Amino acid sequence: MSVLVVNSGSSSVKFQLVDPESGESLASGLVEQIGEPEGRIVLEYRGVETEKRREIADHGVGLAVAFEMLADAGVALGSDVTAVGHRVVHGGEIFYQPTLIDDAVLKQISDLSSLAPLHNPPNVLGIEVAREQLPDVPHVAVFDTAFFHTLPAAASTYAIDRDIAKAHGIRRYGFHGTSHEYVSQQVAEFLGRDDLNQIVLHLGNGASASAIASGVPIDTSMGLTPLEGLVMGTRSGDIDPGVVMHLRRSADMDVDAIDQLLNRQSGLKGLAGVNDFRVLGDRIADGDDNAKLAYDVYIHRLRKYIGGYMLDLGRLDVITFTAGVGENAANVRGDALAGLEGFGIKIDQERNTLRSKEARVVSTDSSAVKVMVVPTNEELAIARAAEKLVQNID
Repeated sequence: MSVLVVNSGSSSVKFQLVDPESGESLASGLVEQIGEPEGRIVLEYRGVETEKRREIADHGVGLAVAFEMLADAGVALGSDVTAVGHRVVHGGEIFYQPTLIDDAVLKQISDLSSLAPLHNPPNVLGIEVAREQLPDVPHVAVFDTAFFHTLPAAASTYAIDRDIAKAHGIRRYGFHGTSHEYVSQQVAEFLGRDDLNQIVLHLGNGASASAIASGVPIDTSMGLTPLEGLVMGTRSGDIDPGVVMHLRRSADMDVDAIDQLLNRQSGLKGLAGVNDFRVLGDRIADGDDNAKLAYDVYIHRLRKYIGGYMLDLGRLDVITFTAGVGENAANVRGDALAGLEGFGIKIDQERNTLRSKEARVVSTDSSAVKVMVVPTNEELAIARAAEKLVQNID
């Protein structure tokens, strides 16, 4: 039996059929170019890739076509799937455990859209379509914010009027929690220790950092929304809030325009015009000064968080890189940790440049702090969480 995992994100829909016991991916697919005249739906099943091109008005249409492709490929979702696990970005203060979805829960997730306007609405669309397609299968929401629900008050509290904060649910929630939890657990298993002090760096188009002590998160870089923290592909990360007021007053930009700027047109894209790290690297090699500055800003912010979390943890055992950039960009790992030998952090250049899809140590044998690369697998983590909840209900 298997679990269908649906990740209906801000600009695409990813789906995967997972065996939660073995961890094997039985089928996977992607819906992209949503809202464009010629969208793309790709399905890989039993080593065969099929593709459809058609107009995809929204996430719901794309996911419906994906279900059709799965059926055409011979995947009997109704009988083979024990649960559907949905990645939901924002759970607010309401949801911090995997949750069985009914109409009331779906409405609450939708009501939280003001906290994640780019993410929760497509999450809701994905859930609605999947429930229509598989009405007799339990659907489970797994929240990005859940792992960080227990952050210490000093780390989760913004220094604003406490009554206003309470009335509007304003606190630091943190995101990518499923990935940070999964990767930190993998590191603990790999090293055979459950008392590790870890820094986990989830570096993809979205990027976040966390400080984890003995499996418990004590800080993370994202806050009320996924905008706070590290420089990202299209997001600014940390920024003086005064910039928002300044743009409103001097550029006559409304809230939606500023939101679009900071979430969609900033970060690497805002500085260099591209948010793909491979293209950025090519431009740097060609002598593009804007691309080089974007990279330098990215690394500068990353190093600030690493240093801050080293102090938060007091004793540091492991720094782990994960997600697309973290797993594949050896230069990012090397530059982020350059010159930290005095803190017991020593990268082995040969190990660092070796490409592998397996969890591995890339620090020297004499490094007091281990540096690791661990592939994340949010789909497997969501599948196991959904399966566990359904089994407990049964």
